[in-house]
Amino acid sequence: MSNARRNICFVTGTRAEFGLMRSTLRAIQSHPDLRLQLVVTGMHLDAKHGRSIDAIRREGWTIDATVPWRGAANDPNATAAATGHAIAGLAKAFRKIQPDVVLVCGDRVEAFAGAAAAHVSQRVVAHVHGGDKAQGQVDDALRHAITKLAHVHFAATKQSATRIAKLGEDRSRIHVVGAPGLDGIFEEPLTLMELCRLVPDLRKHFFALVVLHPDDPSEELAFDRASILLRAVQKVPYEQIVIVAPNNDPGAAGIFRAWDTGSRRAKNISLHRDLPRAAFLALLRDAAVLVGNSSAGIIEAASFGTPVVNVGPRQLGRERSGNVTDVPYGEAAIRKALTKLWNRGKFLRFTGRNAYGADGAGERIAEVLGRVALDDALCRKLITY
Repeated sequence: MSNARRNICFVTGTRAEFGLMRSTLRAIQSHPDLRLQLVVTGMHLDAKHGRSIDAIRREGWTIDATVPWRGAANDPNATAAATGHAIAGLAKAFRKIQPDVVLVCGDRVEAFAGAAAAHVSQRVVAHVHGGDKAQGQVDDALRHAITKLAHVHFAATKQSATRIAKLGEDRSRIHVVGAPGLDGIFEEPLTLMELCRLVPDLRKHFFALVVLHPDDPSEELAFDRASILLRAVQKVPYEQIVIVAPNNDPGAAGIFRAWDTGSRRAKNISLHRDLPRAAFLALLRDAAVLVGNSSAGIIEAASFGTPVVNVGPRQLGRERSGNVTDVPYGEAAIRKALTKLWNRGKFLRFTGRNAYGADGAGERIAEVLGRVALDDALCRKLITY
């Protein structure tokens, strides 16, 4: 390898995804042969969702470029147009900062835009969490589309690696590294005392954590589903209900309207538009249950032993640990699952292994990025069958 360090450019669109990739970014920063670049877009720039670009800067990260995300988040047509604008903006950013590798994570439209802009401009694309299954709205298709655009694949599990290979990707490109969101998961969260400064009077294991994202673009359907879920949670005697606002997928406004209405009517409900990852992980660690459809319930929650009631089809197909109970949208079904886990205040905890592994994914990703040959053989892809 030459003496010049490689520019590894991470494209980030949400605080949640930035948080789970933080260990990887630090590992890239500390690698002697790599130089980290950050391009910020999507929800990070949206004041309605907390404008988390400011938090990134406060943490001391250097942002190399910002790319505006245009259009109304709750309109699928506007989301498609915004994705197109972002692809153009990202291509301009890449031309300016000249990354050697563009790194993206997951299945969101911002990651797809980054991968598309990089691949077409003939840059190496590395993808984290390829091969997972999750129905979402457009998530499953976008994730696998990114896989076909990517040259290097960082799979969280062996099952995901097998799916990547079945998509026609050469196995030499696939690296099973685990889930970066599990790196430092026991060291990063706030203490309960620190958490109570943000959410007063919490008692460990006596509150419910609610995180629901849209799985249909209809605002009215999203409002109805969120209302059903909240009514079910309120019928279990949790001391508090802590709600984290949804992402900006189409339909999110309906969920937020249900949360806003519920939080104004009940004193024991607190609604949070945006939380630092350290605070969210502390909530996840200390909650009696996580209810909703967040990927955190599928991946991170098992490490803390936190039970999860996963509602609806958004996470359909994803590998699960034994802490997850799947239920449909229905007040009776949700309430029954929650009541069983509440166990008359003698809360139940999960003691098994997390299917997504443990620590070290970020270091493994950085190591591969430092040694993989960025040559013609890597860049010229050919389906394997």
